[in-house]
Amino acid sequence: QVQLVESGGGLVQAGGSLRLSCAASGRTFSQSCIGWFRQAPGKEREFVAATTWSSEITNYEDSVKGRFTLSRDNAKNTAYLQMNSLKPEDTAVYYCAAAPNYNNYRHRASYFYWGQGTQVTVSS
Repeated sequence: QVQLVESGGGLVQAGGSLRLSCAASGRTFSQSCIGWFRQAPGKEREFVAATTWSSEITNYEDSVKGRFTLSRDNAKNTAYLQMNSLKPEDTAVYYCAAAPNYNNYRHRASYFYWGQGTQVTVSS
């Protein structure tokens, strides 16, 4: 079992940066694929980025490519989402999630464990 806690959200001006952290407890974190999702008010939760347990493969949603970087430190049981050049449309609650494999990494149903989310607000 994996428990996830996000942190690092906040209010930032457009063009600014934030780094989100996802701290995990549980012995299986290093064997889990990690995904980041976000949910804006009135919208469905959407895929942002995901990586395999070894970080060998990482994928991003098109709108964040080149601006966001997902990384993980298995020794620290922590994953990170570095977000640069933030835009107002990035405003959402951001969630990290863990999955047992990388199949269908874009789909919420693939992830068994979720954090509580952290709010990111980008002002124009």
